[in-house]
Amino acid sequence: MAALLASLPDLPKIIMGVDPGTQIMGYAIIEVTGQRVSVLRYDVINMKSLGTNHAVKLKKIFDRMIELIEEFLPDELAIEAPFYGTNVQSMLKLGRAQGVAIAACLSRQIPYVEYAPTKVKQAVTGSGAASKEQVAAMLRQTLKLPVEDVPKLLDATDALAVAMCHHYQKGNNVQAGGKSWGKFLSDNPSKLAAPVAGKKAVAARKKPAA
Repeated sequence: MAALLASLPDLPKIIMGVDPGTQIMGYAIIEVTGQRVSVLRYDVINMKSLGTNHAVKLKKIFDRMIELIEEFLPDELAIEAPFYGTNVQSMLKLGRAQGVAIAACLSRQIPYVEYAPTKVKQAVTGSGAASKEQVAAMLRQTLKLPVEDVPKLLDATDALAVAMCHHYQKGNNVQAGGKSWGKFLSDNPSKLAAPVAGKKAVAARKKPAA
């Protein structure tokens, strides 16, 4: 079985990165095939127009996350852990926002991993004390992103950094529920004979039973 798996071509993995926020939440979707990374999208969920009702914002986060999940079918979620601050209420709200994003993924059986902000910065720039601007600049250089395509809000590049941090870890930190494609094949050897057709295969294996 190990030899058969090793002989298979690298299959694409979709990673969703999220930078939690209660006003602006950054998200990014990357596709990894071997060591090649393609940025599918990175942007923000802007909740500034929703006023002060925190419950409405949480629903917005959940609904948008579900939309993104259904569009891109991510295999794993990488999310930044809330930083420690002195404002307890702000910390509680940020933790809820992060929890809702995680719950959306778990509702679709997508495993998640948390990364500390310093871990993300270290992975992308080599320094855990790097600024948001330095993170964005390094991502533009590493991924060869056109300057005109880079979002104005740094929350989007922060989310892209989280996804890249997870890629650099090679998924070794995934501990939540869900199965990788390799594990699926290992558990279902008869599926080795089935054709793999990129996104259609991913969609087929994630489609719920009727």
